[in-house]
Amino acid sequence: IASLLYKFSPEEMRMVMIDPKVVELQMYNKLPHLVVPVVTDPKKVILALRWVVQEMEKRYKIFAQENVKNIHAFNKRSPKKPLPESEPELPLFGGAEERVEAGQDGFAVEIDEEITVPREQELEIPDKLSYIVVVIDELADLMLTAPAEVENAIARITQMARAAGIHCIVATQRPSVKVITGVIKANIPSRIAFQVASKIDSRVILDEMGAEKLLGKGDMLYQPPGAPKPIRAQGPLVEDHEIEQIVDFIAEQGKPSYEMEIHQQLSKPTAVLDAAPSDEEEELIQQCIEVIRSEQKASVSKLQRRLRLGYNRAARLMDELEDRGIVGPAQGNEPREILIDLDGTGADGRGQTMHTMV
Repeated sequence: IASLLYKFSPEEMRMVMIDPKVVELQMYNKLPHLVVPVVTDPKKVILALRWVVQEMEKRYKIFAQENVKNIHAFNKRSPKKPLPESEPELPLFGGAEERVEAGQDGFAVEIDEEITVPREQELEIPDKLSYIVVVIDELADLMLTAPAEVENAIARITQMARAAGIHCIVATQRPSVKVITGVIKANIPSRIAFQVASKIDSRVILDEMGAEKLLGKGDMLYQPPGAPKPIRAQGPLVEDHEIEQIVDFIAEQGKPSYEMEIHQQLSKPTAVLDAAPSDEEEELIQQCIEVIRSEQKASVSKLQRRLRLGYNRAARLMDELEDRGIVGPAQGNEPREILIDLDGTGADGRGQTMHTMV
């Protein structure tokens, strides 16, 4: 992080920092490079990662409109001149004498209003785009909270976002297959391993042994993309007081300029975020209702098997269905009572018609 701060100004690089342990990245909170303040609540991490994915998609739309392939070509291009404000629409006819059409008797009659075609709504295209670096300090804590959402978001960012100028740095102290899943591992070709406890941990990170023999204190193996073998290197130690000096020096030159849309969402209390399920969560709830309808049985184990969910998430979804009045309370090992008629079109528990999902 210190190397990036020395090299790039806030106009050239923005950062999204995620710190589930709360204390590791807080000293960077004054940086003008930050898109949002350091995110510490695991439940809000998904919102931050979704913003990054949306920013990536928006940038690709801009690239398509500008006919460039990546952020480097976009920033090197010659900006197009904006259209004059005096031409908001495209007229089909040049003047009043040309605005005629055939009447009922075949005679030309004048049209009262000029026919126009609205311009296609265009994206707001900046002159230059800044690089975005996502820093996740401890992946293991996030994988315990929302493994599917975190895995999918990291996979999309690491798969597609490089050409858009978005990069991801992911760190963990627990290199297990439950934390560094196959999907995440396959999409992060550049890896660094410090000293680990066992050969298995080394294989999880580098796909080969060796990291268990390192000496510690910054001794590391660096696996660049495409290299046949890892490169041994020495990482520098930056003390806390040195980090504070760097951050204070940069902070004196400018205040943070947050992205207001995501900043306002992350500023909401966690209870408010929990009260409003996301589109993905709502779709999953509808799938649960469909399973209950087809099986005529409401049980957590049934949702686990049919939707391939973990127990905690399936139980949480069943509690949500209970809150909506669709199923009754738990009855020990017995299935829950279905409180509404789910045959035919059914309902989603909010008084709305629910279409059958295929």
